[in-house]
Amino acid sequence: QLVYPHDFRLTEKEKTSICYLSFPDSYSGGLGDTQFSFRLRQAGGSRNSPFQDDGRYNREAPVTLQREAAHYFGYVYFRQVKDSSMRRGYFQKSLVLVSRLPYVNLFQCLLQLIAPEYFDKLEPCLEAVCNEIDQWPPPVPGQTLNLPVMGVVIQVRIPSRVDKPGSSPVKQCNQENLLPAPLVLPSVHELDLFRCFQPVLIHIQMLWELMLLGEPMVVMAPSPTVSSEMVLALTSCLAPLRYCCDFRPYFTIHDSEFKEYTTRTQAPPSIVVGVTNPFFIKTLQHWPHILRVGELRMSGDLPKQVKVKKLAKLKTLDTKPGIYTSYKTFLHKDKTLIKRLLKGIQRKRPSEVQSALLRRHLLELTQSFIIPLEHYMASLMPLQRAITPWKNPPQIRPFCQEDFMKSLEHAGPQLTCVLKGDWLGLYRRFFKSPNFDGWFRQRHREMTQKLEALHLEAICEADIVAWMKDKSEVEIVDLVLKLREKLVRARCQHLPVKEETLQRVSLYIDTIIGSLPEDLQTVLHH
Repeated sequence: QLVYPHDFRLTEKEKTSICYLSFPDSYSGGLGDTQFSFRLRQAGGSRNSPFQDDGRYNREAPVTLQREAAHYFGYVYFRQVKDSSMRRGYFQKSLVLVSRLPYVNLFQCLLQLIAPEYFDKLEPCLEAVCNEIDQWPPPVPGQTLNLPVMGVVIQVRIPSRVDKPGSSPVKQCNQENLLPAPLVLPSVHELDLFRCFQPVLIHIQMLWELMLLGEPMVVMAPSPTVSSEMVLALTSCLAPLRYCCDFRPYFTIHDSEFKEYTTRTQAPPSIVVGVTNPFFIKTLQHWPHILRVGELRMSGDLPKQVKVKKLAKLKTLDTKPGIYTSYKTFLHKDKTLIKRLLKGIQRKRPSEVQSALLRRHLLELTQSFIIPLEHYMASLMPLQRAITPWKNPPQIRPFCQEDFMKSLEHAGPQLTCVLKGDWLGLYRRFFKSPNFDGWFRQRHREMTQKLEALHLEAICEADIVAWMKDKSEVEIVDLVLKLREKLVRARCQHLPVKEETLQRVSLYIDTIIGSLPEDLQTVLHH
């Protein structure tokens, strides 16, 4: 019906997709309000975001919270109530917030404040809210923001790449006697993992492996709320490693990618999709891993755990909850985690404490897996003494899988993880996954930038006048051009170089130009 701000351009295809994704697509008899989220592929070329920040946010944010370039997230607040004045006898409406940021908690909290008011007062309410949001500061990693909206101040800290993984969020200290007292969100994005994973706690190991390897997976749930929470929980369980495959927290049969995912002529893509329409049981039967869950209910004891079943059993529409797969895990189950969670249930520990336990376990598992890769990758960096000012910096040595495998004998995950199993087999499979590719590219880019930075520092330390003594004009001009190019690159790519280093290189260039004949000086100054 309407888009706010009015000047935000969506293509017709995007509008249609957003409309379909904003409503439950299977019969939901439930009345009242529900919230869920979706992720949508951007249609038709890249568009400039109204927030130009030269990439600073993505450089400083954790990789798992970077702004998406080719996808939008949609956060939905859906209301369904009986209303005899409507043709169908029901009032059904959704308010959707679209963003490139994966801040599920912040945006769902915001919708809880705005949506009920919007359904009541309509457009003027949105106009007022958008005016307030326009005044919000940009999200700066590491900062705590106070965000006023509709008489409430939401206070939330934006995580930063330099935060220690697994550390609890820094206690909010800048209360500044805010009146009214702020609504403090413990995290901008972290879900209640314990609640999301309740029916599958005993299979957490298997689900972590499937995510790590980028395996295609369908989550079949009774509602978009359960499907989107489960998909987001699954993709977050690799943190601080980024899940580099595609994921759709909620997906409908009207989606433009529906044909692509349901075709049997090619293998399913590396993606996790959340669906609610029973029709998908038939169309996605050929997928290798299907997780069927019921409603998530918090109860005083361990909820019924789903069983692992053969895919052949997935025939009927009343398919029972379960993980339908023939996958055999590489690592053995961690019985201690289940025991600790059970003890927590018996002692009526709050859900957030249980979630913290679970998150800690997943974090340690991911770190045990990734630390040997980080160590090996660091060993491919050239030695600092090999970096000399007047030669191009040496190359990073190539990543050799077999060398890495050999290094595991004395520096493998067994040093930090008690879990036994076929770690080597897991690494071999991981090398074929988009998650390895994404991790490797990111690391390689960071190392290349570090080399560039070290090279600039080496140039700064060098005795440029001594070098120039026996050089021809051609060689000197060539050096000026190369140094200029390096400076431009350092600034454009925001290399990890001190500002004083860049200024010294700039001075060097001026010194060198000053020593040349005047005609050349004129040319170079232009």
